[in-house]
Amino acid sequence: MATQQRPKIKVAERNEFGTRVSKRKRREGLVLGVVYGGGSDARPFQVNEREISSFLSAGQTLFDLEIDGSAAVPVVVKEQQHHPVRGRLLHIDCLEVKLDEAIQAEVALELLGTEEAPGVTDGGVLEHVTREVTIEALPGYIPEVIHADVSGMVIGDTLQLSMVPAPQGVTYVADDPEEITIATLSPPRIEEEPEPELEEEAELVGEEGEELPEGEEAPEGEGEAPAEGEAAEGGGEQQQTEE
Repeated sequence: MATQQRPKIKVAERNEFGTRVSKRKRREGLVLGVVYGGGSDARPFQVNEREISSFLSAGQTLFDLEIDGSAAVPVVVKEQQHHPVRGRLLHIDCLEVKLDEAIQAEVALELLGTEEAPGVTDGGVLEHVTREVTIEALPGYIPEVIHADVSGMVIGDTLQLSMVPAPQGVTYVADDPEEITIATLSPPRIEEEPEPELEEEAELVGEEGEELPEGEEAPEGEGEAPAEGEAAEGGGEQQQTEE
């Protein structure tokens, strides 16, 4: 087990509850939280947002939590809730742990060597498929992140969880690690060229029914055929004149 000194953060007990109270406290720059486990009821607390955000950004996975001067207890973060737009930390759930008992936790997966992968330099598309993995370990061995090396991948390669070595003291919680895809490297995407547009009718020459420019008359003999009865009427007028 890790023997390094655990960091500690002090927080205040929370005694007020309700939606309005929670909104007011968050406007005041506080993050609300709860500690579960340890054989006792859930213990709500509140802490300055900047303090807890700075503390967690340092990569603390196991630390001691002290609520209003009570005995500090070892905890791990089980869940964090962030503002959907601003990204601010709103709520944190902690789990009190026993240092000699293994627990399960979700750990982030990060890719290493994405720019060096031969398939990427050849124009291939690297896709990060699985971004978190469930592990089991003693609290002191839970890593902040697990790195998966993709620097050797070529086009057509697939990286499964079974190919990613687990850190010391860590076991993957998966029925079949070979079925969990971490990353794929696909051939370059070829964009289809748009089909040439059909020529507009106005550009075709010699087509029947082509409209003439405004003001231009049709050549003799190319007008519309006389309407039915017109020729007969014309012949009748000539016959009357001759008579």
